[in-house]
Amino acid sequence: MLAPRHWTALGLTCLLALLQYQLWLGRGSWPQVQDYRQQLAEQTRSNELARQHNEQLASEVRDLEGGMTMVEEIARYELGLLRPNEVFVKVTPLGAGPR
Repeated sequence: MLAPRHWTALGLTCLLALLQYQLWLGRGSWPQVQDYRQQLAEQTRSNELARQHNEQLASEVRDLEGGMTMVEEIARYELGLLRPNEVFVKVTPLGAGPR
């Protein structure tokens, strides 16, 4: 039979083991917290990229709502738009002409 002081030591050892289990393997354990921090960092980066993209889209929407300059610019570069009485001049470097 164990002496009372041995029971106290055994009880404290069991309590310490239980606390260590919670720290390393239980809910909210150290490895799980590290994993959550990594997921949070990745999500923060993803949110920042989405925020920048949303700001760019919002800027384009404001430009489109505010006037026709953005539409005209896109039409000029992508579709070759010319206004009435405009003259289109294409300049080619020397030596790049037809052969």
